[in-house]
Amino acid sequence: MPFLVRFLLRHAAIGIGVAAVFVALLVAFDVAHLASLFAHSPDGWLALGVLTVALGITFGSVQMGFAVMLMDDEDGPPSGRRARLTRLVPKLARVHARR
Repeated sequence: MPFLVRFLLRHAAIGIGVAAVFVALLVAFDVAHLASLFAHSPDGWLALGVLTVALGITFGSVQMGFAVMLMDDEDGPPSGRRARLTRLVPKLARVHARR
């Protein structure tokens, strides 16, 4: 499998794992009475599964985005035609006021 595919799958799995821990903590601490709602509802397991999948997609996507944006450029110095500013020098502007 190519390196980038493995890279993205690994970070997606990390995000899904974080989401699963987050949902477990939500249920364990009964935030907004979610645990009692899941326990007393006839479709509580379905709601818990939907919450876990939705947060897994969200956290997995965020983790993949962070990983891609924080990748190092291995080719060397940045390319492009824009010259870097070494020092900012303030300039005075003449303003003519009318009466």
